[in-house]
Amino acid sequence: METRVEEISYKRKKVTAKPAPHGRHELPAHLPRHDLVIEPAEDTAGLAKIGEEITEELDYQPGSLFVNRYIRPKYARADGSGIIISPLPSRPIEKGIAGPGLLAHLAISKYLDHLPLYRQRQQFKRQGVDLSDSTLGDWIKATCELVMPLYNLHKEEILKRSYLMADETPIRVLDGKRKGQTHTGYFWVYYDPLNKEALFDYRQNRSREGPNRMLAGFRGYLQVDGYNGYDETGRRDGVTLLGCMAHARRYFEKALPNDKKRATWMLEKIRLLYMIERFAGNQQLTFEERLVLRRENALPVMTEMRAWLDHEKLQVLPKSLMGKAIGYMSTFWERLMLYLEDGRFEIDNNLVENAIRPVAIGRKNYLFAGSHNGAQRAAILYSLISTAKLYGHDPYVYLKDVISRIADHPHKRLQEFLPVNWGK
Repeated sequence: METRVEEISYKRKKVTAKPAPHGRHELPAHLPRHDLVIEPAEDTAGLAKIGEEITEELDYQPGSLFVNRYIRPKYARADGSGIIISPLPSRPIEKGIAGPGLLAHLAISKYLDHLPLYRQRQQFKRQGVDLSDSTLGDWIKATCELVMPLYNLHKEEILKRSYLMADETPIRVLDGKRKGQTHTGYFWVYYDPLNKEALFDYRQNRSREGPNRMLAGFRGYLQVDGYNGYDETGRRDGVTLLGCMAHARRYFEKALPNDKKRATWMLEKIRLLYMIERFAGNQQLTFEERLVLRRENALPVMTEMRAWLDHEKLQVLPKSLMGKAIGYMSTFWERLMLYLEDGRFEIDNNLVENAIRPVAIGRKNYLFAGSHNGAQRAAILYSLISTAKLYGHDPYVYLKDVISRIADHPHKRLQEFLPVNWGK
């Protein structure tokens, strides 16, 4: 038997091992650097410097209070006709001692960082400045009065939009009529997903009166959950209600332990719909492209879901968890289908729920609002601060600038302070 020697050669990609990452992150370049030069103890006179070793350390100095002194020299006119002195610049609180930076800090700390005023007071006391709770509360009130015209303009602009989301969340409020008792009020939140703007409005209850009054002049598409408080608004001419797939999904998630087979089937179909939305987002599709993608891929899935609902609702008890899930989705089916009609629309109203989240975190810290007026003031600051954050602004820098200049700013140019325009 003849043995042949065969030479085989091939090429393959060589994987270069990545160097093991260091255990520390590079410190951001925008942070100020304080150089501390440490010379050798040995005498270096006459020696040539050949380089240097630099070690960076991240440190922190607590925020500190300081005093602005406005010094205005006075001059006597030579002819004895009087005194010359420069007028004081406008200040946020007339004859008050709080500057714009402090007022902005109070508001941001409470409504963005969820630090109640009494805790802020404790921080100030550690710096040797004792400010009463009532003083801090008055400063928040004065800040809201200062920016109230901007809030009203912000509200007016958002309510002109043709597509909004809406949701509501409870807030406990001290009841002035019953000492020590709290009343459950509600923040109603309206969100523009196309322009990333949030509007908070406080109402003393959860009745339909809240959205009815706020949306009296609104015309367009309103995306909501199944709460019937929006139904009257939805019956107005020019208003169409869109549904929220996330709320429909939650009903099937609740039914999963009791009816795993049916719940799993529907949850898988809903998962496919969200995969399509995620693909559109990852590919950064235009609204037109997203609409085409939905009609080609999501519409067949929705058609299958509709047929399944019609069949299965006859097989389950209406009051069972699965019966309620099927009933909810069936009731709002037309609203749920509408997102397939326009690429601008979202499949759910999770974006407005995200806008509400700071309220949910905040009420765990400051527990309740001191009054109904206090809750409405919170709505004003939540609206401006959250929208500034959505636009990528530093909320403190934004609010401080507004507080510093709004008193002297021409009213007809007030729109320059809206988060969408600020900084341009």
